[in-house]
Amino acid sequence: MAIHPIEFRYGTPEMKAVWEQEAKLQNMLKVEAALAKAEGEIGLIPKEAADEINRKASTEYVKQERVDEIERATNHDIAALMKALQEVCDDDAGEYVHYGSTSNDIIDSSQSLQLKESIEIIRAKVVKLIEVLIDLAEEHKDTVTIGRTHGQHALPTTYGMKFAIYIDELMRQLERLDLTQKHVCVGMMTGAVGTTAALGDQGYDIHMRVSEILGLNPVQISNQVVQRDNHAEFIMTLANIASTLEKMALEVRNLQRTEIMEVGEKFDPEKQVGSSTMPHKRNPITGERICGVSRVIKSYVNVALANNPLWHERDLTNSSSERIILPESAILTDYILNLSIKLFSKLDFYDENIEHNLNLSNGLIMAERFMSKLTQKGMGRQSAYALVRSCSMDAYAQDTGLREILSQQEEILKYLTQEEIDETMDPHTYLGSSTKFVDNVISRAKDVIGE
Repeated sequence: MAIHPIEFRYGTPEMKAVWEQEAKLQNMLKVEAALAKAEGEIGLIPKEAADEINRKASTEYVKQERVDEIERATNHDIAALMKALQEVCDDDAGEYVHYGSTSNDIIDSSQSLQLKESIEIIRAKVVKLIEVLIDLAEEHKDTVTIGRTHGQHALPTTYGMKFAIYIDELMRQLERLDLTQKHVCVGMMTGAVGTTAALGDQGYDIHMRVSEILGLNPVQISNQVVQRDNHAEFIMTLANIASTLEKMALEVRNLQRTEIMEVGEKFDPEKQVGSSTMPHKRNPITGERICGVSRVIKSYVNVALANNPLWHERDLTNSSSERIILPESAILTDYILNLSIKLFSKLDFYDENIEHNLNLSNGLIMAERFMSKLTQKGMGRQSAYALVRSCSMDAYAQDTGLREILSQQEEILKYLTQEEIDETMDPHTYLGSSTKFVDNVISRAKDVIGE
């Protein structure tokens, strides 16, 4: 019976396939095969034995059921793997399985293969999301909306700016992913305390060759394990990506509030149900799920950091938690990336509400511009600020428009005509360098993801 939501509710088939039990077994067999191949090339074991191990190091021959059966007796997963592989090898080839290595040479190197594949899947999804956001930024580069700080109306901005900020942040996440892959996706064949002593004088060459066969960079130095600051970096990078996706989803959720309703999730009125009791509801469920799942991913950062300080050359405290946090973080990050692509590919825009909200403050959002205009016309900046602030407070108190209050001030009319006052109060023309910023972000993103 399925228990964990990853089993039946969350996750994509491609990422689940990376972490399923048989895939994990196949990767461990791949490392055992690489070890035998390297040793056979150098002459540490008979080449015929190395060839036989490579032929049989596959889940076609080594079955998960048999490995599990042996592990129940040995209470050791790698000892079970060794025996199951030995059993299917012809002649005496099985005698040379795992020669000169320790369990974590197999575990960490095979795990690196899983992490590498996971990062590649996640990276492709981040690129896809960036492409979706580029389309939105280009389409809405000139869609003027109200910018909000502290939840209050601040100054005009554009939806192009909103989407370009997300693009820029996701570009940094790509850089973090690439650096993380370099650090964590490493091969290791260094033995019980990292010295390669069991492999003799050829130990270093075996270590280097195994990594080459596996397509991994060889770890520079280790004890019994690849150092867990690397794995903590992996979890922190995924948590950082999750925080970006949560930020984006949270903005959509807020903008879909009934009293704002500028953009919202696509809703199918023919099929979709918003509430079991309120027939009118159209809830931002995709955004809410992204935000909720991101909390789980971020919570694993503390566990990953705690896994770095181990006793001496290694203890076992990292192992059990990593069996949970590594696959779950990868699966859940990939999942909410899929949700984010879906969400932003099908946003609904409510243009009338965008314009309505832009003018909701009755001109108060143009106070900064008016202050700057007076300064440009010769009034001192501090004097201009004090005057416009006084007029703004009067507009609040009288519940009237700022334009009307400003137009009644003799001090202002010394510097500006009524026509200039009207022009200054237009929020659609107070956007500064927003177009340039958006264009620069889009151009850079296209250059990088097009490479």
